[in-house]
Amino acid sequence: MPLRHLLQHNRAWAAETVLERPGFFTSLSEQQKPRYMWIGCSDSRVPANQITGLEPGEVFVHRNVANVVVHSDLNALSTIQYAVDLLEVEHVIVCGHYRCGGVQAALDNARIGLADNWIRHIQDVRDRYKEGLQSADASQRLNMLCELNVVEQVVNVCHSTVMKDAWARGRVVTVHGWIYGVHDGLLQDLLVSVSGPQQLQELYQAAISQIFSRLRPEEHVQAAT
Repeated sequence: MPLRHLLQHNRAWAAETVLERPGFFTSLSEQQKPRYMWIGCSDSRVPANQITGLEPGEVFVHRNVANVVVHSDLNALSTIQYAVDLLEVEHVIVCGHYRCGGVQAALDNARIGLADNWIRHIQDVRDRYKEGLQSADASQRLNMLCELNVVEQVVNVCHSTVMKDAWARGRVVTVHGWIYGVHDGLLQDLLVSVSGPQQLQELYQAAISQIFSRLRPEEHVQAAT
């Protein structure tokens, strides 16, 4: 059994959990009631539970290459709908990460295969902010595009019929944009937390301006035009 060590780790973890917290799995099996939904990258270095300190059952997770939310992706939309309407999560967190390989491929126009069609969505973000990215130092561009991609995906979540309908019904749920540093293990809030459609445009513009504010003043003016 080539993966026997993984099964052994699982059994050791389960036994330790039962010893330290009797009844944990019994309670967990009875219901799923997370407060949070996580939309993140499939990158193996960004595990939602561990980096947020949350237990099993506390965060509902959807992951794909470069944390992209596309309006034609029924997988992502169904997961969001299940989280918002059935689980009644209070927070939807879109979390990207620095040094993202999918974003790097989009930035470099790299061809990697079938995933090129998926990464095209990130290239659309790159093209939208082409002048601003070109105004940045080469060492900044990848991480800036990682941040811009998160903000754009927050907007996509907010524009989905799932979120529009939920807010119209009076559901209290907030969509957040975060980014994770694989180099230091720290999460950063990109300051775009949207609790209703009336907030979206203002918060979106503020978040984009915040990203480009790291450029020198004269570059910031050019990037914003």
